[in-house]
Amino acid sequence: MLRLLRRRALQAVGVTLVVSTACFVMIRTLPGDLAFRIAAGRYGYDQVDAASAEGVRAELGLDRPAWQQLLEWWAGLARLDLGTSLVTRASIADELGHALGASLHLAAVALAMGCLVGVTLGAAAAHRPGGALDKLTTLAVVGSRALPPFILGLLLILVFAVHLGVLPAAGHGQASNVALPAAALAIGLAGLFARITRDTVVQVRATEYVQFARTKGLNGRLVLTRHVLRNSGVTVVSYVGVQALILIEGVIVIESLFGWPGLGHALVHAVFWRDVPMIQATAVALALLVVVINTAVDVSTAAMDPRPRVKEVTP
Repeated sequence: MLRLLRRRALQAVGVTLVVSTACFVMIRTLPGDLAFRIAAGRYGYDQVDAASAEGVRAELGLDRPAWQQLLEWWAGLARLDLGTSLVTRASIADELGHALGASLHLAAVALAMGCLVGVTLGAAAAHRPGGALDKLTTLAVVGSRALPPFILGLLLILVFAVHLGVLPAAGHGQASNVALPAAALAIGLAGLFARITRDTVVQVRATEYVQFARTKGLNGRLVLTRHVLRNSGVTVVSYVGVQALILIEGVIVIESLFGWPGLGHALVHAVFWRDVPMIQATAVALALLVVVINTAVDVSTAAMDPRPRVKEVTP
């Protein structure tokens, strides 16, 4: 476990350097005047002229060599100092903390909803493969995956916000604001979790050790909890981790659609205004989330299934 955590820590350092450098290079190669776009983000397009753009260029040192600016960013990372936004002039750490909290809130609610509905449906469908509930679950999986989250989000807005008026279409700060964006992400996740849970439970129930547990006289509930669910959980947890990584990418689109002030929303605005430090910090945060989720999945599966650890220590 300690070796795993050390490897993940080194991976986090490498990911931070690679992602931040790649973002810096890509922003520098985009067409247009970087100083003019930053000035437009500060003062508005109708208030920007050549003089204001040159003032921003001189203030931010954009006329310096690119390698010097990149070294300055690396030095700030070493000091855990993300700097200030080139557009809002606010602390990037404060803005990033707010956006990260909002994104994690949305992702956690969506993941919890998807797991609760999907795992429950999948386990119930696996009780009688080929039955009515199993067939309905398959139809639900196909239907949920046929619609992208963006289209599904629009449909939810039309139904629950426009026609029924029971939920807000956008906003942040109230408990009801998270319902529609989380549902737009959770519906597709629930279908996937239901299918993988159903298939995994069916496969585990057909294994020899489960059949042997039944022949020993263990009751059905004990066989289910001790053997079926625990062994199925290893696969399900790993799959949930993979979908959590995909969920991070999907959050960017959903946040823009529902006006949710998370990392995706912040990244879109930072790219539009060429706010280079904010782009780098947001991209690094997203990349580090991938490392953290992978580590959490590895630790969880190792706790549920000790066999890989036993193989490593066996001479």
